[in-house]
Amino acid sequence: MKNIVDIYDVQTAQQAILRRKAWDAVEVTPALRAGIERIFGAPLTPDQAVESILADVRSRGDAALFDYTRRIEGVEIDNLRVSEAEIEAAWQATPVELREALQIAAGRIRAFHEKQYKQSWIDWDDEGGALGQLIRPLERVGIYAPGGRVPYPSSLLMAAVPAQVAGVAEVVVVSPPRKDGRIAEVILAAARIAGVSAVYKVGGAQAIGALAYGTQSIPRVDKILGPGNLFVVLAKRRVFGQVGIDGLPGPTETLILADESANPALVAADLLAQAEHDVLASPICLTPSRELAVRVQGEVARQITSLDRAAVIAEAFAGQGGIVITDSMAQAMDLANEYAPEHLCLLVRDPWAWVGRVRNAGGVFVGEDASEALGDYVVGPTHIMPTGGTARFGSPCTVWDFLKITSVFAPAASTVARIAPAAITIADAEGLSAHAAAIAIRQHKRP
Repeated sequence: MKNIVDIYDVQTAQQAILRRKAWDAVEVTPALRAGIERIFGAPLTPDQAVESILADVRSRGDAALFDYTRRIEGVEIDNLRVSEAEIEAAWQATPVELREALQIAAGRIRAFHEKQYKQSWIDWDDEGGALGQLIRPLERVGIYAPGGRVPYPSSLLMAAVPAQVAGVAEVVVVSPPRKDGRIAEVILAAARIAGVSAVYKVGGAQAIGALAYGTQSIPRVDKILGPGNLFVVLAKRRVFGQVGIDGLPGPTETLILADESANPALVAADLLAQAEHDVLASPICLTPSRELAVRVQGEVARQITSLDRAAVIAEAFAGQGGIVITDSMAQAMDLANEYAPEHLCLLVRDPWAWVGRVRNAGGVFVGEDASEALGDYVVGPTHIMPTGGTARFGSPCTVWDFLKITSVFAPAASTVARIAPAAITIADAEGLSAHAAAIAIRQHKRP
């Protein structure tokens, strides 16, 4: 059997598969360059193309959306909003088994996120003053649902359900139409289960622009979530500040920590599951056991022969995947924390003993039964997680992504008298005499 996955020492791995490229350091292929020039009539970079699209959407609204759908997607549509009849027809066309599976996923996602919900609070003190927080949901959220060869209804549920648990009044979905002018049936089925407010037939950077700025048909939202291609991510970066975004998602990644007790067939299966997402996916295993590494290498070569996306998997392993031999499990954990993976899987003898050492990871999958693939669908926590090392400072999508906090200031007069001198001193130190005066006047004094 031909080896699909390479085995590295730590030093080599740190210069190769454990060393990330910038998320936007994407090579512009001749085909991509030609496509941009065909659409825009000029040799623009992807970022320049996105800038042009966003400006056009902001200026022309729906007309720009129809135009780019024709020019980029090759589809003529006469209405952006998906009708209730279309959604119902898609629901009826979706196999019952799939509908039931999506309903199970939605139920478990809802149950998990309902545990996170927080209420406003006001704390009254003995002097009659109060401090607190008003916690309010966002009013309108937009979800981008990719509609390529492999649509992901699970990603729609993973964003829409937490938003609804948070109390968001309107959740709208945008998704690019297929060549027949329709959105993938499974996406519409998931939208029906989630109970979203509306679904629109538009994709790419133009969809992000529509959500950020609003058009005649699509309302402006407060926050945009969801994965997408390079143009979608570049557009999200450009509109951030006018609208909230969930992040700049890069290719998906899984880091598996495995010791000599791990089942090599399970380690291989988890690596393969990660690799089939995309040719840029990162399937990596860290282990102190060379014997396990060799057995996993053999299992990958054996299992890949029965998989549909073998070519994608092989390219992902060749580009970003591999098995790294570490000196110890402690070193493996140190490397994992430095890498800060989206998914960290603990396939070790006593996984709970290692959970406390995790500092940087989007999600931790504890033990051999907790496959990352299962977490993609029905376990409960959302699979929208930080990628590209952003787990160093970022978190998975939660109810808090859809809530905003307003602080409440209501100190009692006696409290003001006690703390005002300190405030005046600080204001004077900052050279803000009007601040000092506004505080002092309440004590019937002049600065």
